[in-house]
Amino acid sequence: MAGKAVNQDERPDSERGWTFLTNHGHVLLCVSLSEPLTARELSLRVGITERSVQAILSDLTGEGYLIKSKAGRRNVYTLNPDGRLRHPLESGHTVGELIDALR
Repeated sequence: MAGKAVNQDERPDSERGWTFLTNHGHVLLCVSLSEPLTARELSLRVGITERSVQAILSDLTGEGYLIKSKAGRRNVYTLNPDGRLRHPLESGHTVGELIDALR
């Protein structure tokens, strides 16, 4: 006998699978809050693959939200707090303001 389908709205929030921040937001927050992390360390913290982390780092660097530099053989990413948020509802605010609000 097949189990009863569960309506999304009947499940507790913790089981619905969504969060307020996107993976891009999670990577940005991790980069801003801690010592330099490898893509592997970021992937473990955010819960996504290393390949996804690399794509997100490329997106965030390409748009100027992160600054990439070299430390030996490693890439080190730092936050550009002056980057403007992208959505029209938030475009009056900076990434730095968002990170400050989340700390």
